[in-house]
Amino acid sequence: MIQINEQRLESDLGYRFEYLVEFMGFGEEDVAAIHGAAPVIAPLVPTLVDAVYDKLHRYDATWRHFLPRQFGYEGVVPTSLEEVTPDHEMIRFRKAHLARYLAALVTKPYDAKMVTYLDGVGKMHTPKAGSKELNVPLVQMNALLGFVADALTNTILGLGLERALEVQTLRAFNKLLWLQNDLINRHYQQAIVPAAVS
Repeated sequence: MIQINEQRLESDLGYRFEYLVEFMGFGEEDVAAIHGAAPVIAPLVPTLVDAVYDKLHRYDATWRHFLPRQFGYEGVVPTSLEEVTPDHEMIRFRKAHLARYLAALVTKPYDAKMVTYLDGVGKMHTPKAGSKELNVPLVQMNALLGFVADALTNTILGLGLERALEVQTLRAFNKLLWLQNDLINRHYQQAIVPAAVS
């Protein structure tokens, strides 16, 4: 039986990620499948980004989070929800961030730097990083990630890949998004450190 330091899972990001990777079986073949999808997914990123923002714009519970100044954004900040139009400069700024994120998923190596980046994606949607005014509820983060997962699945299924490669690619992205899900959720939970097993 593999011994896991549960306290370290809560305090050591690299240890946590390695545990998740090993438990889910996210390996080199998965990374190769994700990177192999880059040439066909990259041209579809603008369409994916637009679909995500169209969905976010449909609900006040998601769109209201674009009212506060976004970290790194230097332009005019809207003062009402009505001013936050889909073509507002701040929305274009956020769309560019999402496009870079999706591109990173299919091009970057899954090393310590990438793990920190994926962890930051969760953290930046809370007051713990980025804008102190930004505090997106976990239910909205889960809804968004579920939508992105379905959009990626639909995109992959529409590529006309040979069946074995299609299955491998779908499974790889599924594992990746569950890894991302954990690295979002961990920033929303209270720090409950399990007692050591004697």
